[in-house]
Amino acid sequence: MGADFNHELIIPNEDIPFKLFLFEGGKGNYRRAKHWHRSVEIFLVMEGELEFFINNSRIPLTAVDFVIVNSNEVHSIHAPNPNTTIVVQIPVSCFAGYLEEGDYAVFSKQGDEDNLRLAQLIARIYREYQKKETAYELKVRGLFYELLYLLVTVFMKAEENQGNIRQKKNLDKLSAITSYMKKNYDQEITLESVARVFGFSPTYLSRMFKKYANVSYKTYLLDLRTEYGYREMMNTDHNLDEVALNNGFPNSRAFAKAFGKRYGCLPSEYRKKNLRKEE
Repeated sequence: MGADFNHELIIPNEDIPFKLFLFEGGKGNYRRAKHWHRSVEIFLVMEGELEFFINNSRIPLTAVDFVIVNSNEVHSIHAPNPNTTIVVQIPVSCFAGYLEEGDYAVFSKQGDEDNLRLAQLIARIYREYQKKETAYELKVRGLFYELLYLLVTVFMKAEENQGNIRQKKNLDKLSAITSYMKKNYDQEITLESVARVFGFSPTYLSRMFKKYANVSYKTYLLDLRTEYGYREMMNTDHNLDEVALNNGFPNSRAFAKAFGKRYGCLPSEYRKKNLRKEE
């Protein structure tokens, strides 16, 4: 398999029924805090390495290797070094009719031969999508359905643990809450105000975050603001005061403190270092 990939982030659009893009931590020195979603997600490392954590289990990845993140599994990512990683996000609805109770199933890696088939298929999907030749949508969709078939027939097993199903159902509830937070993270949204919107007591909402997401409400919100602040800082020429205020921080000092905890340096240092690499 050739590593014919560039480091330009592909923004997913409406021409395909799934999301396909390069991991945004490709430049290295990057952390993605604990999060979850209903989509099934596959990270395929083509160059470099990643450190994955799923439900607190550490999964190191090197080229050419992948990890499957199941629906509503809490995961985080550490990318200390540059890497080229393809990400495929597949809506759970794509597996309609093939899942167990509550639309849950577990996909897991298999033997070397099957794992290689899946990795090669994802790499091919990416190449066809990147080239965008005539009728590429049909080609990519055909390969995507081949991927779904492979996942369902080879990589899927029934969800047997009722405790896991219960956790995933509660994370479904939390997904609605975190979607609301992602739309309003730049506003003054307290635990109390969000609990009120969803009809929960603050205590109950706080307990849900800690029990089912292994993270506090405050930490999740801070990580969310830091992540969006990082994106604005690296993709605009806004000064750090603007970045901080645009992303829910009271000032640049608060942004710098949160950024330092996650990336190990000041945002100004990170920006200079990475802009210098691009020049």
